[in-house]
Amino acid sequence: MPRGDGTGPTGQGPGTGRGMGRRGSKSVGRMGGNRPGTGITGNCICSSCKVVVPHKQGVPCYSVKCPNCGQAMVRD
Repeated sequence: MPRGDGTGPTGQGPGTGRGMGRRGSKSVGRMGGNRPGTGITGNCICSSCKVVVPHKQGVPCYSVKCPNCGQAMVRD
């Protein structure tokens, strides 16, 4: 018999099962790549001339200009 409180059958309300969304994953922001939160290690690479410079903590690679050609760099 329904309870009328909007939670549905027992064991099927919010927070149960595997569908926890992005926040339920322990690897959000730790997967590497050109995304925020990829950590402090790594390199910035120019997509045009392939120059590699070390990544600086707190400075996104896309805001760094290539010292060789002036293009915006991307995260390794």
